[in-house]
Amino acid sequence: MAEVWKPSVTVAAIVEHEGRFLIVEEHTTDGIKLNQPAGHLDPGEAPATGAAREALEESAWEVQPTGLLGIYLSRYTSSRTGEDVTYLRFAFAAKAVKHHTDRALDEGIIRTLWMTPDELRASADQHRSPLVLQCVEDFLACQAGTRPLTPLDQVYTHESVLKGPMPPGMS
Repeated sequence: MAEVWKPSVTVAAIVEHEGRFLIVEEHTTDGIKLNQPAGHLDPGEAPATGAAREALEESAWEVQPTGLLGIYLSRYTSSRTGEDVTYLRFAFAAKAVKHHTDRALDEGIIRTLWMTPDELRASADQHRSPLVLQCVEDFLACQAGTRPLTPLDQVYTHESVLKGPMPPGMS
């Protein structure tokens, strides 16, 4: 039987405040890059919860997801290691709730930035993936009313995901 292809599932928080977007500067295998607070969905976690967790861990910002911005598929090949991974990203629009200034940032995160859309467009060559700018453009389209924001209740997580220990090999 052939091996089943499985993309890596990630979650991201797209946070805008006063015309600027929350961005993290981070170490990657391809050097220092810019990204939204984002990371892998953890076992036993609903996607919106994961996006909020990643924002807190990577930026020290407590955020509240307000809607699903989109589901994105992209492929990444490291120029340094040759690693080839396909990512399935659930991006959530979120509002900033509270900055926890005493909280340490995740390993690999250098600092957080608040960048304007124009600053993000001008720095596209420094983005971790093309999804960084795509998510910002989609967020702006939602604000302009030319694209809908999907309600959170449209991302359903069955209770079986949220309870009990994970199967062997899945923790």
